[in-house]
Amino acid sequence: MTKIKPLTKEQLLIALDRLTRFKNPEIKYLRVFKEILTGNLMMPKFKKTELDKMPYERIRNLAQEIINFSLCKLNIKTENDGLINQRLYEYETNTFNLNNDTETLLKNNINYKGCLELIGENPVLNLKWLQHLSISKDITTDRENYSLRWPVEKVIIAEGITEETLLPEFARIAGYDFDKNGVYIISAGGKNQVVKLFYKLSKELKIPIFILMDNDAEENFKEITPRLRPFDSVHILKCGEFEDALPLELMNRTLANTLKNISMPEFVTAKTSMVKILEEIFRHKGMHEFKKSEFAQMVKENLQSEKDISPEIAEIINKIKQMSAISKVVVDN
Repeated sequence: MTKIKPLTKEQLLIALDRLTRFKNPEIKYLRVFKEILTGNLMMPKFKKTELDKMPYERIRNLAQEIINFSLCKLNIKTENDGLINQRLYEYETNTFNLNNDTETLLKNNINYKGCLELIGENPVLNLKWLQHLSISKDITTDRENYSLRWPVEKVIIAEGITEETLLPEFARIAGYDFDKNGVYIISAGGKNQVVKLFYKLSKELKIPIFILMDNDAEENFKEITPRLRPFDSVHILKCGEFEDALPLELMNRTLANTLKNISMPEFVTAKTSMVKILEEIFRHKGMHEFKKSEFAQMVKENLQSEKDISPEIAEIINKIKQMSAISKVVVDN
């Protein structure tokens, strides 16, 4: 006998969001399913150690029973036609290298069609994509028409938040929209983390990975090289950090609109990195500590046209645009 505490609407939406994020399917499905079993399966009651030893098929069956029961308790009567389930399965198996156990988790009978009734207006992109999976004849065309990002076809690993914030904006201005073309960018949080993340993703993913590294990452590139696949690509910045690739005119405009009475040239000296210059400007103005994430947002708000795209940034965008099952690794120094 099974006794279930129904998931609330909010809990169902959180689960739905987490199940459709760009993440290793085995990790995300097991985590979501086990949390549901721990919190909402009243009888039989399982300990975490018991769940860790439980066959994936039973975990899947119990979790989908709880989810579908919860939908019924919310008076959602929509019958599932299995279309979304099949499309999610095809997407995950085409994107990730999966074992048979993980495929078992994906072959579920969750009433995704009923779940769509929980999603409000202007949802996050992965849930917007989920909505289109139920009605679209060609999901790739829908991705291009509605800037859905999913299905993801290319992944960019960058060192920092500046690249993650600004590179999609530069690309959009240049006529290559990441969300329309299924490009997913991840900030690794440093050059050493880039290596670790690439090691992980190159094992998990079937799709191309573009790696963007600062000029001082030669040793890290040597670590990456043996594991590069034929369709992966690397760009090592010529200028230093990504901030050094930003046009001076764009930087001046950003500072002028944010910090008054500042002339950037007076702070610029030979071979001084842009980050060091910005740190000095913020110190000079008596402001809080310079933070790359905040300044990237300032720059984003001041982007105007293709004139704000430096030659090297344009080169990076072009490499990403052209990257598709290439026959050899492309490395720019």
